[in-house]
Amino acid sequence: MFSLQLSLLQVFFLMVPERVLSQPSPSPSRAVPTHSDLGPRTQGGTLQSSEVPGISTVGPTVATSSTPGNKTVDLFPVLPICVCDLTPGACDINCCCDSDCCLLHPRTVFSFCLPGSVRSSSWVCVDNSLIFRSNSPFPSRVFMDSNGIKQFCVHVNNSRLNYLQKLQKVNATNFQALATEFGGESFTSTSQTQSPSAFYRAGDPILTYFPKWSVISLLRQPAGVGAGGLCAKSNPAGFLESKSTTCARFFKNLADSCTSDPALNAASYYNFTVLKVPRGMSDLQNMEFQVPVTAVSQADSPVLAGNTCQNVVSQVIYEIETNGTFGIQKVSVSFGQTNLTVEPGTSLQQDFIIHFRAFQQSTAASLSGYRSGNPGYIVGKPLLVLTGDIRHSMTLVQSQGDGTCSIKRHKVQFGVNAVSGCKLRLKRVDCSHLQQEIYQILHGSPRPEHIAIFGNADPAQKGEWTGILSRNYSVSDMHCTSCCVIPVSLEIQILWAYIGLQSNPQAHVSGARFLYQFQSIQDSQPETEVPLTTVVTFVDITQKPEPPRGQPRMDWKYPFDFFFPFKMAFSRGAGSPKGSIFPTIILCLLLLGVLNLETK
Repeated sequence: MFSLQLSLLQVFFLMVPERVLSQPSPSPSRAVPTHSDLGPRTQGGTLQSSEVPGISTVGPTVATSSTPGNKTVDLFPVLPICVCDLTPGACDINCCCDSDCCLLHPRTVFSFCLPGSVRSSSWVCVDNSLIFRSNSPFPSRVFMDSNGIKQFCVHVNNSRLNYLQKLQKVNATNFQALATEFGGESFTSTSQTQSPSAFYRAGDPILTYFPKWSVISLLRQPAGVGAGGLCAKSNPAGFLESKSTTCARFFKNLADSCTSDPALNAASYYNFTVLKVPRGMSDLQNMEFQVPVTAVSQADSPVLAGNTCQNVVSQVIYEIETNGTFGIQKVSVSFGQTNLTVEPGTSLQQDFIIHFRAFQQSTAASLSGYRSGNPGYIVGKPLLVLTGDIRHSMTLVQSQGDGTCSIKRHKVQFGVNAVSGCKLRLKRVDCSHLQQEIYQILHGSPRPEHIAIFGNADPAQKGEWTGILSRNYSVSDMHCTSCCVIPVSLEIQILWAYIGLQSNPQAHVSGARFLYQFQSIQDSQPETEVPLTTVVTFVDITQKPEPPRGQPRMDWKYPFDFFFPFKMAFSRGAGSPKGSIFPTIILCLLLLGVLNLETK
């Protein structure tokens, strides 16, 4: 192909008359490149300059920076005030007006000039491909923007950018007028003039009212702060924000705090009313704006019996029913209680759960819980499992402060690999009973039997669930006669994949299995602690479809008389008229362009 192009060029020179080749060509116009200091600049970076050949008759040129009369123009003269000169006697970096830097051309040293260190300049830029020749009397240059596109920019002498604003005189006469004209709302007057909202918005704090003391407060949801997770009781609950928090309380003298600390008494969590809407603050005597908090579980007051503090609140669950802009319609609370031993440094872990639901929602809908996706799973949402007809979340073991196994468990989140562990103190019991106890600790109670394929699986539709594969070893499998084989580790493997449209893929679970690891202990071994571990891993088995094939290549075909003009040019010879050379040149250029397209 390259030899063909060379032959065509030889044909072109053979066809050009001799007198045409001997004509002098006009000299290209000379362009004076702009100084490297000129150009639109921004803090933190400078547009890249692009050098363009100085042949103005062929393409865009490097525009000149000279002005009529060949006079040098200083676009960035010395400023009378240098606002970035903050260090007396020292050079401030990127402060182009700092006289302590002793730099004739600061832009050659600094990466950029701080705002205010040079006079403001005005640049007007267009796409460089639109410019053939620049006749602008103003300095100009071609720059490369952040997208790699060449921009032709002209520096406009806009003196308005450097106007000085004189200080206004303020006195007792015009002070109030200026403050009213240019001032905003005052901090002191906001609380006095702002009226309560007509209804709650998502995230708004929920107002409560204590009739006994005639005090308005907020519904609190204590949360853990700091490394120790100490309870911060001032944390407000947000409207429509269902969430759970956990915190710890430490007691120096539990004997005194047992009956005096309101955080341990269940009555302190429902001895108030909740305002339906915020505007209920304006009429606290109107009971239509107040909703009582109903205790749905029996909770006795704390009692100190010997060395034990009984009926201590360990869990608080609020159920709040809302009805849109009509506000809160019903509030109920239930408790979990425990007993604490009175000893120095006693600690208590408390859970606070607030759940919002629509007013008059059916019991079946509320018991079914939230979806983990619709239909596909969402990363971070609970992994749903089924035991019989009961739908719940898959969980992992959780340890207490001392490392022993807790009755509370971590929820498995879809797509999130996790590992957790705890220590179990073994007791002298039957081997089979010990095995069942450890199995229950590892996979939770009730034991998961099926796993939801999609995040919106219905427990009534068995086809939307898949069984969990597992294998349980017995003592005979380990060939041990005087020992007990117990499971010490559970690995939960989840195979999942994306299906559906590539523009909106849906994640679904393809399969799951339980893998146990075991350890043997001697029957005569004294009581000891055994570490238990649970691991969950998600494996993506998505099979992506083949990408679509490219567009078919064009098959160029030339007409049978394509070379007819060249034959005619050869037949005429060098004595052909002067004007006939131009059609021949155009045909040669067209032919070269077609051959270049074919070789790409």
